[in-house]
Amino acid sequence: MTLETLLSSPKLDAHNHLNLGMRYASYLKWSGVEIPNFPRKFSGLADMHTIIAEYTRPRCKTVHDVESLLCMAIEDAIQDGVTVLEGSIDIGFVVHCKSVDTFLLLIEKITKKYGKKINFRPELGMGKIFDKDKIKKWAPVCLESSLFNSIDLYGPEVEEGIEDFKNIYKLAGKLGIKKKAHIGEFSNAATVRRFVEFFELDEVQHGIGAATDDSVMAFLVDNKIRCNVCPQSNVMLSAVPSLKEHPIKRLVEAGVSVSIGTDDLMFFGRTISEQCYDMLQEGILTESQIAAILQSGVSEYS
Repeated sequence: MTLETLLSSPKLDAHNHLNLGMRYASYLKWSGVEIPNFPRKFSGLADMHTIIAEYTRPRCKTVHDVESLLCMAIEDAIQDGVTVLEGSIDIGFVVHCKSVDTFLLLIEKITKKYGKKINFRPELGMGKIFDKDKIKKWAPVCLESSLFNSIDLYGPEVEEGIEDFKNIYKLAGKLGIKKKAHIGEFSNAATVRRFVEFFELDEVQHGIGAATDDSVMAFLVDNKIRCNVCPQSNVMLSAVPSLKEHPIKRLVEAGVSVSIGTDDLMFFGRTISEQCYDMLQEGILTESQIAAILQSGVSEYS
């Protein structure tokens, strides 16, 4: 299976933070802000967030900046042959848009703009360390707008404070909105199961920690929980030592449903097609396993 074959294969990206979802070259051309010694491997999330705080966050100030970032990410996804994009849009962008109404109008505008090019399915992203009062105020309005197809929670992979988001997830469930959360990139199998049960998740963002426990993997299989795995992200953030040692093979062979995502393409530098090609080259997954993963990702939307 060549890279060209992979590029032409329809694919889903169910784990893409659109504010960092474009290639670095695309971002650099737009922003004019060069990041020193970049891209590079990080020693965990905190290391990555120092770059975000110093370089990328200050560059995004207005609603027009937000629009530019989202559009760049969508266009680079299209270039990789992504046909279904569950793109995460951080609720904090309401601040840049000055109001929830303006934020929602922007999401509607972008969804319509790309409607004929890609199945763009906006996802409401929430950071655990963001102002919880604002999340409690804005999230219900966003979810009830019918513009978002899924919801995601990210930040430190700890159980402390997750009860603050319980009612938001209950509302998402009532509205038929897909429920996701980040867990199991740096945390263990027990926390993966705990988050799935607590939030009644439909999918897990990362979830590779589950590969250390056969019972948790069986739990994910029995409950039809997909893990949206981002191998290059896991390597670049030092969650796993190398691609060769990535546990995705154990998940696949245990029957856990997985997809391949980009996470933050700007920081990690490998598209879905490129990651699939890398895993084939390293002998981590077979051509038939890669083909099955790509096909299963888009099958529910065909």
